[in-house]
Amino acid sequence: MFLNAWSLALTLTSIAGIVLGGIACRTAIRVLRHWNPASDSELQIRLEGEIWLSSTLVAYGLGFQIVSLILFVLAADEFCKVIVGAMCATGSLLANSYGMPALLVKLVGVFFYGFWIVLHQLDIRSESYPLVRTKYLYLLLLYPLMAADVTLQTLYIAGLKPDIITSCCAVVFAAATGGGTNLLTLGSENLQLLLYYLTMVLLLGLGGLLLWRWNRWLQALYAVGWFWFFGLALVVITNVISSYIYAMPYHHCPFCLLKPEYHYIGFAIYGTLIGGAFLGSSAGLVEPCKRRAGLAEVVASYQKRAVQISLILLLLFAALTSYHYLLYMASGGEV
Repeated sequence: MFLNAWSLALTLTSIAGIVLGGIACRTAIRVLRHWNPASDSELQIRLEGEIWLSSTLVAYGLGFQIVSLILFVLAADEFCKVIVGAMCATGSLLANSYGMPALLVKLVGVFFYGFWIVLHQLDIRSESYPLVRTKYLYLLLLYPLMAADVTLQTLYIAGLKPDIITSCCAVVFAAATGGGTNLLTLGSENLQLLLYYLTMVLLLGLGGLLLWRWNRWLQALYAVGWFWFFGLALVVITNVISSYIYAMPYHHCPFCLLKPEYHYIGFAIYGTLIGGAFLGSSAGLVEPCKRRAGLAEVVASYQKRAVQISLILLLLFAALTSYHYLLYMASGGEV
């Protein structure tokens, strides 16, 4: 499968990310050992020039890793055309034991990679670069995740064989009562929708309160709420929302939403969800940075914008995921 165009794109993207990150890790070690903003030594001057180049390399490398999530899902959907029993990306990802772990690592990685970029953007807005040590220590801790990302992806592609018999989404995400084993079982449909919409209302309320008057405990709750909602939304999209979009009560799949016959609505749904969850959670995670010199106003400004945009994305996400369900209910059960 390595000669497949999608495999080549994934491999080249991942190699670029891991190489750029590796080069920057060398600078990270030097910064942690020798960085001293109060010094005017030759070494300090060289480091100050070096961190600009290495930070740019890291930003591009992590950007490549984020983009690889989209490429990976699209590649898995393409692989289903040559794998026996696979009808969409679900079957392709279950064709060996590395597919789903690779997807999970890439999905989680988006949040970790994106947060480094946020730290970098906050850091360069202060003349003293107060987050230099923090962001480079974070990079060293982040690099094993990047390596795991690339390794799992490579093992997955290497293990794909056209004659492998795998399962389709109709089997994997079938209702447990129908003899299948739904990977994302979470109670009845009504319970899932109740939790789903209650959490939405809670997030909208917390976000509104934060914009009215900032409070660190409320922002911590807002960040935790987004993490909870992110996982819950993925389950509800698969178990409930997807079947209304497909207009097929027994078709539950998180990947078929990305297909052209459904107008690529999945990209809008997952884009608004991931974007909202990242911005909503990062608004709380950057709170400790306010204590660094020259960053109090910068961080506060980022937090406000992040909450505002996350609320807008939440409303868009709610509209996208509710439209087909409300249409079904309004038409008396006919889509």
